[in-house]
Amino acid sequence: MDKGKQKSAPRSIWEEKTTSLLVFLLVFSVTVGTLSAAGLLPENKTKGEKKVVSQAIASENVADPTRIVIESIGVDVEIKNPQSRDIKVLDEALKEGAVRYPGSGKLGESKNVFLFGHSSSLPIVRNSNFKAFNKLDELRAGDMIRVAGGGKEHLYRVYSLKLVEADSALVDLSGSDAKLTLSTCNSFGDPGERFVVEAEFVGSYVL
Repeated sequence: MDKGKQKSAPRSIWEEKTTSLLVFLLVFSVTVGTLSAAGLLPENKTKGEKKVVSQAIASENVADPTRIVIESIGVDVEIKNPQSRDIKVLDEALKEGAVRYPGSGKLGESKNVFLFGHSSSLPIVRNSNFKAFNKLDELRAGDMIRVAGGGKEHLYRVYSLKLVEADSALVDLSGSDAKLTLSTCNSFGDPGERFVVEAEFVGSYVL
């Protein structure tokens, strides 16, 4: 989005401190989407047969997200699931849609599913995926988000919208709550600010 057309949003946000491992969200640009990660998600410490059984059950229900629909702001876009955190790989994936950050939650897991994408209010954009998350700043608490994958559709309800500085745009991937986090740049290609949306998991149904 162009800065001249951005909406004002609360600035005194995202102040809670986390002692767990965090992902630092940096730049969404046309050529270099600069993302870096601090560490990996903690492993399941459960031992013995119980661990094997729980993993087998989870593997039947966990799926990569493949599409996100937000009717209230007209978003309907494919989700890419790259396996690498390499910046070039992530940037190429952004050209094809929204992207699930590798290492964040998948559908069916009690984790944070972190999706990010481009946004732009430029009058002419040849690649529509550069507008994947347009109007993300217009979301309001209570708006519903649908994320499909694995033959199911998962529903999330928005509870937070924040405008944050890029160097403090921390996304916590260590929690055990099923939730969804979306992020996009405030101004296309600008490394300065990010809109961050958080939504709670409501339920899922078979498509």
